[in-house]
Amino acid sequence: MEYGCPRILLADDDPEDLELIEEAIFSIAPKVELHKFTNGLTAMKYLESRPDNELPGLIILDYNMPELNGSQLLEFIRTQDRYNPIPKVVLSTSNAPLHINECMTQGATEYIVKPHSMAGLHKLAKKLLGFCKPR
Repeated sequence: MEYGCPRILLADDDPEDLELIEEAIFSIAPKVELHKFTNGLTAMKYLESRPDNELPGLIILDYNMPELNGSQLLEFIRTQDRYNPIPKVVLSTSNAPLHINECMTQGATEYIVKPHSMAGLHKLAKKLLGFCKPR
């Protein structure tokens, strides 16, 4: 299957989670251009620096990150019309209704609790790539 996201933004402060999610995505879509960040502020600066034709086709954010958390980054993204068409998914270890509601209110397409197994990660990667519109 061909996925429509030539580039994906992935922001998570846990290097191990970044690596595992990256491996799972590349196992399904090896040609994806993955831009990884360990905090919300650097992810925001990356988005601001890209011209419209170089924006990611999917934004994946951890909820708990330093400088700007996932919800705060979503709040910024929501103020910029050019990011509206991009699906925004929050991945978190937290399943707290407060966090989920907060992120959905700020414009998240979906809020997903991180899986604890490789099989779960592979399934997650398929789901994430499913948010990308086919070419």
